[in-house]
Amino acid sequence: MSTIYILWHRQLKRYFRSRSRIIGALGQPLLYLLAFGFGFGPVFQKAGQGNYLEFLTPGIIAMSIIFTALFTGIEVIWDKQFGFLKETLVAPVSRIAIVLGRTLGGATVAVFQGSIVLILASVAGFKINNIYQLPLAILFMFLIALLFTALGTAIASQLEDMQGFQLIVNFLVMPLFFLSGAIFPLQGLPQALNIVAALDPLSYGVDGIRFALVGNSHYLLSLDLILLSGITFILVVIGSVLFSKIQI
Repeated sequence: MSTIYILWHRQLKRYFRSRSRIIGALGQPLLYLLAFGFGFGPVFQKAGQGNYLEFLTPGIIAMSIIFTALFTGIEVIWDKQFGFLKETLVAPVSRIAIVLGRTLGGATVAVFQGSIVLILASVAGFKINNIYQLPLAILFMFLIALLFTALGTAIASQLEDMQGFQLIVNFLVMPLFFLSGAIFPLQGLPQALNIVAALDPLSYGVDGIRFALVGNSHYLLSLDLILLSGITFILVVIGSVLFSKIQI
């Protein structure tokens, strides 16, 4: 447990030391929030769908989380290249404890980044439907963060260069984001897109956050929670196994 805590704390220290990283990670989510939220808001309202900013904000929170969570995998490659990972792996501690500490640290950072987006969205006019359901939203945010931190770790464990990692992550992130119902409702889509959205794990995370913050959902809350938890567990296991096989 001490190893997990030390690595968790190390991830947080890395994050809070870099103000440019905090600000930089907010750029794209805020652009989407303001440009889409206010740009398409009147069209969305005329279509009888209500306040678009309220619909969009949960998706943008998820977007901020997945970008922050996935790119923690770069730290694995960085540590490989500069020898820090070797020093960690030769220590007399379990590699599973190492990867769990890194994963929990990356997930905590991602949730913090998503919370900043939620605060800024509230300043822009977003209103939480039921403040007592905020812990439920944070739970879904944490599950999304765990899932994508584990995915980033799994990918980084198999790569040696940052450019390859960035290409793969960019290839994954945008389809997962756009097909999750983050920026448009899933109701009334063609059957093929409905199937793709149902296969996208982020769909259940966005849906769960939207239910907790706004009170609207496409799937059942229990389905969101069960599927997202199950997929997160599987990816954490896969990420741990791949990380434990890194050669030093």
